Amino acid sequence: MAQRRIALFGGSFDPIHLGHTRVARAAAEQIRAERTIFIPAKCSPLKSFWPYARDEDRLNMVTLATADDDSFAVSDCELQRVTPSFTLDTVRLFRREYGEDTAIHWLLGADSTKDLVHWHRIEELLDECNLTTMQRAGHAPPDFNRLESLWGAQRIAKLKRNVVQTPLVDVSSTEVRRRLAAHEDVSGMLHPDVLTYIREHSLYQ
Repeated sequence: MAQRRIALFGGSFDPIHLGHTRVARAAAEQIRAERTIFIPAKCSPLKSFWPYARDEDRLNMVTLATADDDSFAVSDCELQRVTPSFTLDTVRLFRREYGEDTAIHWLLGADSTKDLVHWHRIEELLDECNLTTMQRAGHAPPDFNRLESLWGAQRIAKLKRNVVQTPLVDVSSTEVRRRLAAHEDVSGMLHPDVLTYIREHSLYQ
């Protein structure tokens, strides 16, 4: 019997856009995850600024953006936690919920791999889940070899095994916010229900 797999996808989602859901779906298909759980973050320990939208609004937008896909779910576990909130704590939370026989994949963008050395108790995290790098089409894979002296050959091999190809989506939350503030069109970047929510709540003005 094949091992159960779930994917955890954390981020500010400020706001969540079609690129987020598209790459998450592509990654989940490749790792054969039965469920992908989106986890809005209160504030990343590696960022010095807070999200522009309130926690409640970001959670609501993620819920709207993922409602059409039965394999998607949303968790507010990090929003409920006292800051700083660490990925390792979230992985252990879902480990307790799903059991030791479930493989947990934490999805991260390839551009985030450069900061892994600063992640809280990164070696424990590497051991306890599958850090799964979403490599954008047409981009070079991350260079994990430079980290072998820090984490050892076994962990580096595991990182390399967990690189998945995702479509190149030319959209970012920063660009969405800029366009919204300038009253420019973002209809091709956001789920329609998310765009309606943003307009109704006058976000990113």
